[in-house]
Amino acid sequence: MRNKTASSIRISAAAMLLAAFALVIAACGSGSGGKIVEGKTNVVTTFYPLYYLASEIGGDKVNAVNLVPAGVEPHDWSPKSQDLDLSSKAQLFLYNGAGLEGWTDNFLKGLSKKSELVTAEMSKGITLIKGNPEEEHEEEGHEGEEHDDHGHSHDLDVDPHTWVSPKSMMQMAENVKNSLVEVDPANKASYEDNYAALHAKLEALDQQFQTELSKTSKKDIVTSHQAFGYLARDYGLRQTAVMGLSPDAEPRAQDLLQIAKFVKENDIRYIFFEELVSPTLANTLASEAKVDTMVLNPIEGLTPEQEKRGDDYITLMEANLQNLIKALQ
Repeated sequence: MRNKTASSIRISAAAMLLAAFALVIAACGSGSGGKIVEGKTNVVTTFYPLYYLASEIGGDKVNAVNLVPAGVEPHDWSPKSQDLDLSSKAQLFLYNGAGLEGWTDNFLKGLSKKSELVTAEMSKGITLIKGNPEEEHEEEGHEGEEHDDHGHSHDLDVDPHTWVSPKSMMQMAENVKNSLVEVDPANKASYEDNYAALHAKLEALDQQFQTELSKTSKKDIVTSHQAFGYLARDYGLRQTAVMGLSPDAEPRAQDLLQIAKFVKENDIRYIFFEELVSPTLANTLASEAKVDTMVLNPIEGLTPEQEKRGDDYITLMEANLQNLIKALQ
């Protein structure tokens, strides 16, 4: 019976990986579609959380362009020549760093020599989570830095998902504000005012997370993707992940069986999955452990539906909090 279960999980894992590969192919056909606007500070961001910060703090003084389109997982995205051309004409390029955008160094080397683009790493000032504690059973020879077929660098020694914690997002907001002031000092007062308003929202969100999660009787969360390390660290939770820091990392059947056992022994009621990655594996594991699945959004990007609804970082994090409360009661 155990071998049959392991075999079925291997098959399901393979199906999930095929779906993830299809997503990569689709992502590689996408582009930013943004344009440079004269008379404004043009800011290019590498993924949604930075676009949100640049738009909120920049206000009407800034034209923010996000490189990764709605519905595309940023781990699976690669820039194209038009993205390089667009960035060369902008004033500011904001990237997360901490190993998230493995393409950044080569991309920036390709900028026009005439470009006056200022680049800034937004994870600076955050105490980064080192190591990969949720992947104790790494295959031999897969330690350290890995590169996939698209040239992405997945540094397994650092967790890049800083923005998933409101505490980290407050530091990132300050970094964005400082970068805008650097390239456009004439509008410093506007940026400072907008930053103060956004900081108040993020501070209130942080307080919500602290207050509500301190009340929960359970502290263990099981996630499909190891994207919630900063959230867990900052709010007293413990994360167990099916896959590693890259959402298309390949799990082993025996690891899945161990997680299923952990779920049963610790009375876990939900396995969390994310919207931009196939839920196949989370569903398989939930079925094996006889529990339900629920969304925990790492907010790496918006879906087209979320864009239409007017969702943003704050509303999606509030939804995350409600799902965490439900799962941890």
